[in-house]
Amino acid sequence: MLYLKNFTFPSGDNEAGVITEYLTKWHNSIYPFKILSANLLEKIDFAPITIFYGSNGSGKTTALNVIAEKLRIQRGTLFNSSTFFERYLELCSSSVSSFKLPENSRIITSDDVFDFCLNKRIVNGGIDDRREELIKEYLSVKAKDSGAFRYHEDKDLEELNKIVAVRNNTLSMYVKKNIGLNIKEKSNGETAIRYFMDNITENALYLLDEPENSLASQRQIELAQYLEEAVRFYNCQLIIASHSPFLLSMREALVYDFDNRPVTVRKWQELEGIRLYYDFFKQHDDKFSL
Repeated sequence: MLYLKNFTFPSGDNEAGVITEYLTKWHNSIYPFKILSANLLEKIDFAPITIFYGSNGSGKTTALNVIAEKLRIQRGTLFNSSTFFERYLELCSSSVSSFKLPENSRIITSDDVFDFCLNKRIVNGGIDDRREELIKEYLSVKAKDSGAFRYHEDKDLEELNKIVAVRNNTLSMYVKKNIGLNIKEKSNGETAIRYFMDNITENALYLLDEPENSLASQRQIELAQYLEEAVRFYNCQLIIASHSPFLLSMREALVYDFDNRPVTVRKWQELEGIRLYYDFFKQHDDKFSL
């Protein structure tokens, strides 16, 4: 599915008048001006899967944020924009297909995933505290239960219910029924990939900023497979900023090399970072021989 067909950024000439105006008034950073134009990036044509590749500072995340803000796509965590961001957006334009942009489209950043994992840890911490309380409660009620409890008034009802629950359940059953199953078992990587699977659903445009962060190689492979299926079977369009060879090599992905000037489309195996991986393993090929 192709919801967003292309996006146009201002050229250096388009930026010139605005830059002069702001420099005379502010005398400070004019981000995002001069970031993408420095790489001669003026227009991007999209595929169902489009990937922005580049080293740190190449502008790929800036491009992703500019697209998200221009299209007013929903996001979870805020990002550091600037005083000049809205003025820059006025110089940008986009072409959306006849399907229009779905309202549930969104950008997912590393901060979103980190916050989700952190919140899980906080919740799990609370669960662990409550579990300890329930274990002490169970053992205390069981120790005091002589079988001769008598109900006298309403204030005794809660204590009676605890006694009945302790008599009818093992310790583990008592804890589970009062608190639910523990969710602490998952690692950050498992929690992160679950976040993507829960939030990338169907019929929408998704912008993903380095989704491989916190994911081990096997999890990156799983994520790549899930993203391919989201596009193939669930009418999603993806725009991704990534260094991951597992994501860059997804079938039919259109890869833009932000390390090239001008930014250009390249095959994933031609990218400098991927070639470094290849050369490294070739140098150590003997260590992989049986």
